[in-house]
Amino acid sequence: MEDLEKVKQFSRAISDIKNEIRKDVVGQEEIVDSVITAIIAGGNVLLEGVPGVGKTRLVRSFSKTLSLPFSRIQFTPDLMPSDVTGTNVIEKDAEGKMNTVFRRGPIFANLILADEINRTTPKTQSAMLEVMQEHKVTVGDTTYAMEEPFFVLATENPIEQDGTYPLPEAQMDRFMFKLIMKFPSVEELAAIVNMTQITMAETANAVVDGATILEMRELAKHVPIIDEVLNYAMNLVANTHPELESSPEAAKKYIKYGASPRAAQNFITCAKVRALMNGNYNVSYEDIDALAYPILRHRLKINYNAVNDKLTVEDVIGLILKQTKKK
Repeated sequence: MEDLEKVKQFSRAISDIKNEIRKDVVGQEEIVDSVITAIIAGGNVLLEGVPGVGKTRLVRSFSKTLSLPFSRIQFTPDLMPSDVTGTNVIEKDAEGKMNTVFRRGPIFANLILADEINRTTPKTQSAMLEVMQEHKVTVGDTTYAMEEPFFVLATENPIEQDGTYPLPEAQMDRFMFKLIMKFPSVEELAAIVNMTQITMAETANAVVDGATILEMRELAKHVPIIDEVLNYAMNLVANTHPELESSPEAAKKYIKYGASPRAAQNFITCAKVRALMNGNYNVSYEDIDALAYPILRHRLKINYNAVNDKLTVEDVIGLILKQTKKK
């Protein structure tokens, strides 16, 4: 009974968060659900979308709803790692003595919008991705831990590719999800215009705080998953590897290289959160299937055969899902 009550509280908190986000964000239900899942699961998100679809507004609205400090970093080719993480500076104290003081960079917040991360150099990208992975910053001999929960939403612009530095596959793997923010429909566009005519500021109210998010994360860790569903998720990841004998025909024909073990970890962690979000205290096949596209789309590399057959990464993931058996 205690677990059932906790599941109900979890679902109510999710419902409250979504209701507040809807005050600032029109449509994009799948994006909102996925960002909530990633924040609770403790992962980071790579968001692809054209300019002006509300990426910054989305993160700011989450900041207000979750009562968490927000920081936006605009990545440019001349941005240095110290511009992100912070640096040591020499200052005079009240007695006139010179002391070394650490000036924190914009990375020291709970919710970070890393805008156009592919516009900065690999050196700065690496510094950013190290903080995302380790949740700490090392400057000189001192290490500074990030305050939890810590979440990064990095954006990429799919249109302008001049002067960009695409993230290497190994670094893309650090992101729990890759989400595609679609252009709004005509009706949604009208609603956005009407909303922003009233005010450009976010109007969402705080409904939970950081401590509550961490409690929700802890609850999700204990959601049970039966062996059949666990094995299905593991087989789904294994089936993206063309070099394995057991891989389906689609993988051997269309995939150059498959997903890493980190994808398997993400499937289970996120499926437990998704189950609770839907009011369930067990992971289902449906939870795994729903997570396949955001978890795998940035981890698979398709080959020339796929391009020749006019197949996208999304198409190949769909084929892998069809050819992976449920027991």
